[in-house]
Amino acid sequence: MVTGEATADVSAAPREQRDLGDQQPKLSLAEILRLGAAGAVDDSTCPQVQSVLAKISLCRTHVMGGRKFQCRDCDEVTSLYNSCGDRHCPTCSGGKRVDFNDKATKLILPGVNYYQVVFTLPSELSELALANREEMADLLVGSAWKSLSTQLKAEQDYDPAAISVLHTWNQKLEAHWHVHLLVPGEGPRLNHRKGLSGAGWKQATAPPDAKNSDGFHLVRAAALRETYRTRAIAKLRRLRRAGKLKLGGKFEHLQEDEHWDAFIEKLESKNWVAFIQPPPAATSSATQVVNYLTRYLTGGPISDHRITSANGREVTFLAREGVKAGGDRRQVPITLKTSDFVRRWCLHIQPDQLTKTRYFGGWSNNRQATYSARCQELLESLGRDVSTVDEATCEEEHPDLLCEHCGSDRLELVAQTAKPSWKELMWRESDSCPWWYADLQRESHRKFWAESYGEGFYDWYRETQVESAKGILAEPTRRIQLPLPGFSPVRDHHESYLIDSF
Repeated sequence: MVTGEATADVSAAPREQRDLGDQQPKLSLAEILRLGAAGAVDDSTCPQVQSVLAKISLCRTHVMGGRKFQCRDCDEVTSLYNSCGDRHCPTCSGGKRVDFNDKATKLILPGVNYYQVVFTLPSELSELALANREEMADLLVGSAWKSLSTQLKAEQDYDPAAISVLHTWNQKLEAHWHVHLLVPGEGPRLNHRKGLSGAGWKQATAPPDAKNSDGFHLVRAAALRETYRTRAIAKLRRLRRAGKLKLGGKFEHLQEDEHWDAFIEKLESKNWVAFIQPPPAATSSATQVVNYLTRYLTGGPISDHRITSANGREVTFLAREGVKAGGDRRQVPITLKTSDFVRRWCLHIQPDQLTKTRYFGGWSNNRQATYSARCQELLESLGRDVSTVDEATCEEEHPDLLCEHCGSDRLELVAQTAKPSWKELMWRESDSCPWWYADLQRESHRKFWAESYGEGFYDWYRETQVESAKGILAEPTRRIQLPLPGFSPVRDHHESYLIDSF
């Protein structure tokens, strides 16, 4: 919780104080993003990335408004400022994580084995996804679920269900697109839905030639990987034919059919990753996987506990490194310039339209209630206890509000300020707007007018506005309005050019 106004002033510091300088070790992630934003963005940076960093810069600062509480024991005032609410903010969206955790936990039935299946895009497509985020997310998640559900029905003959959560990073914060699916290893037989004989409950079993010694089996992994690759590449081809793929930068050559065919041939020759992880032990709970997926549902690809040291110049964090899929457990320190760290973090800012969590099969929104009821009915008929559901513990901090001076919980609300609109907070001439974001807006405005009227017009126009404002009070002058793009000049009786509306 940010309670001091000194922190709030960082984003709006005077220009002579904008040098980051030396900071105390171990800044929080939110502080790193706030301090490093100015050096990590420029006028070529995606507007959404600029906006997210600007919101994080203001999150829980005095300009956001909030509440003030007075301690009944020491009479000191504690401030609780409003949050930005952006899903990428490291200190926000705790409510969204709790909601997901509660919803997912209610779907889990005791005594049922649950598997985590991870599908990964090859590195070439992870890079391509940076310019085609929504399209590649649909390709990845859709191909993964369709491949898994088709194979489950064919091999195990039960009605499957899944929760998917999209991740776009590896431990080094590089682009590494993959999706986690939580899948029950048993369910209602498919032929029950067809009204045929043999209705009941079906548990996933290994075929006689399976070489697994732990007793867990979902589907044949090799066949799953091949099906996943085939579906994903077919979807990729359709996207290009429909003109829905942005092929620029290092991928610009793929606009030519010859290079595109070679690119596809290379993808077809690669081994795609589809990793099936059974429960680690017979006593393992699916809620452990739910808690893991919840942790990175919002807030970005790294949390404070992995950052070992940070100041205004460098950030050091721990990352797994190894040759095994997903990396082994050995962690090594990674040190980056603060601006480079922020740029890597920003690779994982997603469009608002991109949904990171999805529910499939029996757990889809339109089937969830009937599917869960049917599962409980069948399990009860087998004499299995379904009266209790494992309780997940969402790793969220919800501390009671305490006095920051004496630690007392005897606080009384004495003042409350509404949160201003983002339009008001982010206006380039507003004192609350982060200085670097205001500068980027002015530069964008300057370029717009330069393209319309020539270089230097914006500065001349601003100066003319100021001089006109000074003189208009001293002596009335004829009004002159320059013609602007999209507006037609209208001549009045003074033969001055006016605009009816602007």
